[in-house]
Amino acid sequence: MDQPIITLSRGTAPLLISLPHDGSAIPADIAARMTPQARRSLDTDWHVGRLYTPLAEALGASVLRPSLSRYVVDLNRPADGHALYPGQRETGLVPTISFDGTALYVEGDEPDAGEVARRVAQYWQPYHEALADELARLVREHGHAVLWEGHSIRSRVPMLFDGRLPDFNLGTADGASCSAPLQARLDAVLRGQGGYSHVVNGRFKGGYITRHYGRPAANVQAVQLELAQCTYMDEDSLDFLPERAAGAQALIGELLRACLAAD
Repeated sequence: MDQPIITLSRGTAPLLISLPHDGSAIPADIAARMTPQARRSLDTDWHVGRLYTPLAEALGASVLRPSLSRYVVDLNRPADGHALYPGQRETGLVPTISFDGTALYVEGDEPDAGEVARRVAQYWQPYHEALADELARLVREHGHAVLWEGHSIRSRVPMLFDGRLPDFNLGTADGASCSAPLQARLDAVLRGQGGYSHVVNGRFKGGYITRHYGRPAANVQAVQLELAQCTYMDEDSLDFLPERAAGAQALIGELLRACLAAD
């Protein structure tokens, strides 16, 4: 591939914005075994980089982004592949189905265990090494750090949840990945606005990254935001809608500023 598999923009504030599903590229040798629909990488967190980059620049936050699709390897799943939400249907570490339940690979061409291990080593590990290194740098320089996991998803995905998803879905692993004061500040920001529906620790409580790296006792707090894509884009055409996005982006900015306030 001509493009780097990850891009890290280092900032000056104790805030790292991780966008693990921002990429949509699929290496040619993998795409050749996929269905035409799968090659479109429709389950990408479309345009989250466009939402977050100007906010990060204004706040001095670091930003970590991949170039590859979650269909290659899901960076927000544990490397051993265990389920994040036991008992609920979900896609895995190296998905073989999409969010609508259709097969990603031509029958008989699914990745085997050896290929999964190679993808973890080649693509998953570098992202997590960069993430851990940047958090360590921020803690060294500031004494603490906040990891913000920026995600988005279609507002209706019947395989994953019933009905329509709230607009803003904040996850803190039921309060384990961040301090109580930080969660309270974020909750207050969401309660203080009337333009968007929201929930805290609902269907999306935080994926592997939030749960693994959020260690308040070690001065690293982690929060995930799963944003309904209808708040900033057209879910059918996949077009970014700047006028629609402006309100959602402003509210995300308030949440990020709350992360930088002292406990």
